[in-house]
Amino acid sequence: MKIGIMGAMVEEIDPFLESSVEYEPLLKFFEAKERVDYGGNSYYLARYRDLEIVLCYSKIGKVFASLTASTLIEHFGCEKVLFSGVAGAINPKLKIGDLVVATKLCQHDLDITAFGHPHGYVPEGRVYVEADRELLHISKEVAKSKDIPIHGGIIATGDQFVADKKRKDWIAKTFEADALEMEGASVAVVCDALNTPFFILRAISDSANGDAVEDFDEFLKESSKRSSSFILAMLEKIAQDVKS
Repeated sequence: MKIGIMGAMVEEIDPFLESSVEYEPLLKFFEAKERVDYGGNSYYLARYRDLEIVLCYSKIGKVFASLTASTLIEHFGCEKVLFSGVAGAINPKLKIGDLVVATKLCQHDLDITAFGHPHGYVPEGRVYVEADRELLHISKEVAKSKDIPIHGGIIATGDQFVADKKRKDWIAKTFEADALEMEGASVAVVCDALNTPFFILRAISDSANGDAVEDFDEFLKESSKRSSSFILAMLEKIAQDVKS
């Protein structure tokens, strides 16, 4: 089985990697095969147990995330896509470091309400894209076996870093979202269209308020480690299931 693992920023996949002084990543947890540069991006082909892995970061935003997800599926032949990264909290119950599993995702900045449609909707599309049930089930099993608390909820995506309480409250009210970020829903749309199971995991790095920038810079690396560690545990479970 071939699985794509992606983040948006190098910091989000760096916990899977070791970096030299020149910042040339060397695969840490995986048995490296090769690095392939394609479409303006670098993809690392590796193995983990009996799984083939394609590891990459897309760069920030919905367009780059869509391009990268499409490349993982169409060019590299990935059968599942796992996203590891960080997000801002909307749900007041979420704290920095908490893990949020996307049960469904939406685009909070998609707006053709002038034509009578709800926020986040385009004709022949839908407001929410639901994550793969099997991968959600695996995440619950991993969380239980490792005694790691996870939170399932709605993740909202948009091409803007939200650090404004008014905008945050609007997204919460409009979409009943628990967290927000800049890539997840676009990955979901691509995977859904190409019939590829996907899983989006985010560790909370900030509260999407006036302190968001400072919190994000401080907690980015630690939150990325928490997210990537959980993804690695999921790979272990998937590898066991494939072997059996």
